[in-house]
Amino acid sequence: MKSILAFSSCAVVLGLVACGDPPAPKNPETTQVKTTVDLGDAGVAPTTTTNTDSADAGATAKQDPPAAKPTPAVVVKGVGLMTPESVLYDATDDVYYVSNINGAPLAVDNNGFISQLAPDGTVKNLKFIEGGKNKVTLNAPKGLAFVADMIVVSDINTVRMFDKKTGAPKGEVKVPGSTFLNDVAVDSKGTVYVTDSGLKAGKEGFEPTGTDGVWSIDAKKKLTNVAKGKEMNRPNGIIVAPDGKIWVNTFGAPELYWLGPKGEKKDTATLPKASLDGLVLLPGGDVLVSSWESQTVYRGKPTGPFTAIVTDVKSPADMGWDSKRSRVLIPLFQADEIQIWDVK
Repeated sequence: MKSILAFSSCAVVLGLVACGDPPAPKNPETTQVKTTVDLGDAGVAPTTTTNTDSADAGATAKQDPPAAKPTPAVVVKGVGLMTPESVLYDATDDVYYVSNINGAPLAVDNNGFISQLAPDGTVKNLKFIEGGKNKVTLNAPKGLAFVADMIVVSDINTVRMFDKKTGAPKGEVKVPGSTFLNDVAVDSKGTVYVTDSGLKAGKEGFEPTGTDGVWSIDAKKKLTNVAKGKEMNRPNGIIVAPDGKIWVNTFGAPELYWLGPKGEKKDTATLPKASLDGLVLLPGGDVLVSSWESQTVYRGKPTGPFTAIVTDVKSPADMGWDSKRSRVLIPLFQADEIQIWDVK
């Protein structure tokens, strides 16, 4: 992709997820519905209107039937996806890549895999890269990115690289002390940034580790800590804006902020609900943010305010953006499903 990275983040679940790895069913359920989320001038979906009967100006106003609820353009389910965490669009080959944890988010089980989907939702290669096969190690893949001819993947405490054409391993970078590597992003110099959500498996789900932070990896694979501290509130999604600002959303609080030169939080914006995950930068400067708590995708400037544009999406994880079709790609972590929505 001309040495440009596109990225995703990871879902942080409130309880451990254990998933098997059954074969894909014979009758996958991939549906397509032509529906566009029209934000209009105010950035909201159409609402029910009230009209006056022109035949009797004095008569009681008649209310139109409720507007049809917006629906996805494409729904991908029943095709073998297993705990899908991130979706990444490859504009060069017009393909969607999906990271599949296939089990618990912190399980070192080497059964994670990366799928290739066509934009219409059909499966091109369910296990293009598969842990335990062809010398691949892949435990719980989360954030995805492209770097030149490589795919970069965050995996618990390691950032792994794979050949984009063949899927062969191309190296890795361990992040000492990290406990839950999540989303990845890149700056104009090709430096990769990865969030650590600071979590571990506990008796009643996930527990904090205090390792909350952001790390960078340069072209020579040099590792540097950019920011750390419990006040980061479980950093999850991450993007680098054209002006160089590193924006981070958090799973532990309804926050979106950028990191100053010393790793401090700047211009913190508060979203309507917490448990934030996916973070996508749109053309024009708006961002999309997904929330597990409200089962919603919000749109707004990085400093707010934010408007709900997609609702009733359970466990919306690390989203992707189809720049060719203006579509947001939403993995539903707990439903083994991808929803694809048109966005104006």
